[in-house]
Amino acid sequence: MAFDLENRLVIGVSSRALFDLTVENEIFCTQGVEAYCRYQVEHEKELLQPGNGFRLIEALLNINKLPGQEGRVEVIIMSHNSPDTSLRVFNSISHYGLDISRAVLASGASLTPYLEAFHTDLYLSADEVDVQSAIDCGIAAGIICSDEIKAYGSEKVSQIRIAFDGDAVLFSDESEQIFREKGLEAFEENERIQAENPLKQGPFAKFLKTISDIQREFQPDQAPLRTALVTARSAPAHERVIRTLRAWNVRIDEAFFLGGITKRDVLKAFGAHIFFDDQAVHTAPASEVVPSARVPYKQKCPG
Repeated sequence: MAFDLENRLVIGVSSRALFDLTVENEIFCTQGVEAYCRYQVEHEKELLQPGNGFRLIEALLNINKLPGQEGRVEVIIMSHNSPDTSLRVFNSISHYGLDISRAVLASGASLTPYLEAFHTDLYLSADEVDVQSAIDCGIAAGIICSDEIKAYGSEKVSQIRIAFDGDAVLFSDESEQIFREKGLEAFEENERIQAENPLKQGPFAKFLKTISDIQREFQPDQAPLRTALVTARSAPAHERVIRTLRAWNVRIDEAFFLGGITKRDVLKAFGAHIFFDDQAVHTAPASEVVPSARVPYKQKCPG
């Protein structure tokens, strides 16, 4: 019988999001693909160090060890590497005991068709082009901050904590566009008028719903996942958000309506293992204390 991806949380992760490939990427950028391939083959017995997405992936895979959750999370390596240059990644996966057995090795080709083919719920990558393409196809994706690899603590994760921005992440960017074009007063007036009309879904709405489905299978204090909304919104723009989540029948464990206060310290206090936001002005300072990923805007088709 074929392996069925239905009712699983499918995570696609690039090798550069999972492991620290800073040196290798520099070789690729400065010396080209042949030098990169040669380096990987020559060093394929050298283990890679964990990257900024490692602890999150490790923790998500541990959900499979919980009673009744066997096989619930499927992690797939989605890489531009060729099969010949992939052994170092697989050797490192084996060394760290990660239960990852499936991979897409596209030899430089676009990964987007394969993200769709594997019914990917979330894609993490350090490549902006790949993430943009995934977002444009309706797949939740984030550009994981990887300018500097940070340990963020090496302790095992007992409960996965995921934090989301609101507009342009969980929700569509329609309200944010009003803010950008007409200012705060017009934005707040619009949200006041539209308070009982749910916001449209953003790129991470389906991912949140999938997480919420997993949470429902546990007592609230025993769920392996905990979520937070961390938004620059504040009263009176809070009501529409709360009513939207209620209409979607999803669970958000904690919500922070910051009204322009920096998100960095709140995310540190929450202990996020990943934070998704659409603006670098938020992900850059946040990435100093928690793993963070920027969600690009969906590109509008011409015509």
